[in-house]
Amino acid sequence: MQERKAWHANGFLALLLSLILVGGAIVLFIVGGTQENSGDSGALSIILGIVAMMLGFVIMTSLTVVQPNQAKIITFFGKYKGTVVDSGLWIVIPFTGKSRVSLKVRNFNSQKLKVNDASGNPVEIAAVIVFKVTDTAKASFDVDNYEKFVEIQSETAVRHIAAQYPYDSYEDDGSFSLRGNADEVSSQLMAELQTRLMVAGVQVLETRLSHLAYAPEIANAMLQRQQAAAIVSARHKIVDGAVGMVESALQQLELRGIVLDDERRAAMINNLMVAIVSERGMTPVINAGTLYS
Repeated sequence: MQERKAWHANGFLALLLSLILVGGAIVLFIVGGTQENSGDSGALSIILGIVAMMLGFVIMTSLTVVQPNQAKIITFFGKYKGTVVDSGLWIVIPFTGKSRVSLKVRNFNSQKLKVNDASGNPVEIAAVIVFKVTDTAKASFDVDNYEKFVEIQSETAVRHIAAQYPYDSYEDDGSFSLRGNADEVSSQLMAELQTRLMVAGVQVLETRLSHLAYAPEIANAMLQRQQAAAIVSARHKIVDGAVGMVESALQQLELRGIVLDDERRAAMINNLMVAIVSERGMTPVINAGTLYS
């Protein structure tokens, strides 16, 4: 079912007409009461008054007020006649049902869901969904309750996305992860959620992960793993820097004409590497003899 525009006209003119009819009916009732003894003229006035009163009542039931950023669904004895989205006082088809649908932008904050990521680790994840209704007919008639529908589909999409990627990537191979690629994950979540909510006439404006963490039962172990990975990465950089510094030192000695044999060269490299890579400051030892004694 697609949304279509319902017939509506200026409600202020209709309101004025209904007041005139009601006022005229009251006057006709008074005139008919004073001419009660005159026979047909009194009865005719009363009949005209009743007709005017009924017409005024019909017009009054046709009036509807549409607030800003709201819409009114018009149904006539179970048949969808259209939607009024223009704010103001309007007159529509008489004896129709008028249900209200909000067109405002709304937020939905999902609950913290426990999901196994692509590596099988339990993680807690939650997301914020920003959405609005763009098709009132679908939102009203194609789903039972579009707000509940958005809630359930959002949690389903979050679970599906979280199960496709690991929480974190421990290899520098450019692979996606929930923590390292939050923007890309949010974009994929938005695309999948929009596909799911098209049937309800809802447009997804933005999705963001509001919570992401390891489950409590493995949080400590994963924290130790992250710390170990950080230490290994830092050591790798230190060793790379130390090798560069030793290489630079040997090149400067050669440029200055200081030539070392292989054994002295190896001893110098060993001492420099130990001094640079070690976590603690080294205590120098002065060799009073020779390297060979």
